[in-house]
Amino acid sequence: MSSDLKNANLLFQGYVNTGLLWNHDSVFGLRQFGPKTNLNSINSEFLSTNLRLGKLVERFVIHTLQQNENIEIFKENIQVKKGKVTIGELDCLLKQNETPIHLEVIYKFYLYDPHYGKSELDHWIGPNRNDSLIQKLNKLRDKQLPLLFKPDALPVLNKLGIDRKKLEQRVHFKAQLFLPLDLSSDQIEILNKSCLSGNYIPFADIDHFKNCEFYIPSKLGWLMEIQNDVEWLSFPEFRKDVSRFMVQKRSPLCWVKYPDGKMQKLFVVWWN
Repeated sequence: MSSDLKNANLLFQGYVNTGLLWNHDSVFGLRQFGPKTNLNSINSEFLSTNLRLGKLVERFVIHTLQQNENIEIFKENIQVKKGKVTIGELDCLLKQNETPIHLEVIYKFYLYDPHYGKSELDHWIGPNRNDSLIQKLNKLRDKQLPLLFKPDALPVLNKLGIDRKKLEQRVHFKAQLFLPLDLSSDQIEILNKSCLSGNYIPFADIDHFKNCEFYIPSKLGWLMEIQNDVEWLSFPEFRKDVSRFMVQKRSPLCWVKYPDGKMQKLFVVWWN
C-alpha cells in the first residue's frame, strides 16, 4: 500500500470511528441518519489532497452509503438556483427502503467552555471561537433544511422524480469534542460521550506538559486517530511552533505523548 493510500485510509478510519453527536431521537428537532458500515478501508479514488476536511467527510459518507444495498443515491451536492444565482446546496438526496431522504452531512470540532452561554449545548464552541454548536444547529434547522421547501428546489426534485410530500430530512452530524483538563465528562448529558476525543488548554498552561513529546498534524490530519510513527517534537520545539499559532490567533490540534507512552489529543488555544 502506498503512503498516500495508507494516509487516506487513516483519515477514513478516523471518520468511521467518530460517533454521531447524538444518538437519541433529535436535538433541535434534527434527527440523525447513520447506517452502520462494515467498511474498514477505501481505494485510490480518495487520494486527492485538494479536498477540505468537510468535503472529504462528505465523500466518505457517500462512499459508505453506496455500499448499503438498502440505499440508493439519487444525487449529491445539488445546487438550488434562483435564476442564475445559487441560493444554496443540498448535500445528498437518497432513498432508503423506498423512503426518499434529504441528508445534510456535518463534521465538527467543538470545545466545551463552561463560561460561554447558559446550557450544555451553548457551551460548545469552535477552537477559534468563531463558530459554535448552537449556531450550526440553528443554521441547519432554519436555513439549510428549509431550502428544500423553497419553490426554487421543486424543479430539482421533479427532475429526480422525488415527491416532496414523502421526503424525510435527516442529518449525519459527527464531531470530536474536547473538555478543559479539570472538567469531568459527567457534565455531558445531551450529547454522545463517545465523541469525547481529548482536552484543551490555554497556551499559558503549556508547561503542564513540559515532559512530553508532541506532533502537530495538518488540518486534514485532525480527522485521524493518533499515530505513533511520526516525528515527535521536544517540548522546546513544540513551544516555539505553537507560539506562531498563538500570534495568528489560531488554536492547533496537537498529539501529546507522555513519558509512559500514553497519548492523547490536545488543543492549545490562544484565548483564556
